[in-house]
Amino acid sequence: MIPVENYFLLASFVFLCGLSGVMFRRNLIMVLMSIELMLNAVNIVFVAASRQLAQVDGQIMVLFVITVAACEAAVGLAMVIALFRRYGTVNTEFLRLLRG
Repeated sequence: MIPVENYFLLASFVFLCGLSGVMFRRNLIMVLMSIELMLNAVNIVFVAASRQLAQVDGQIMVLFVITVAACEAAVGLAMVIALFRRYGTVNTEFLRLLRG
């Protein structure tokens, strides 16, 4: 059996990859994909902890996280398409200019 620490290390690596994508990417679609990576890292932790504790609570929580991620992806993609149709770009620097 693989130790639970290995799953936590994998999840932290995946989460840091997602976090760096959110922080440093300029394309809005890549930012949304990085958020999905972060949510999947949380799913890994939930399943590993659920298996370690021999309970199904973590696996049930994963179903809720996947549902929220699917909704976030649908709404986020719709917003990206609307921004691209209106302004012709999905660059995050351009969106910062719209605020000010």
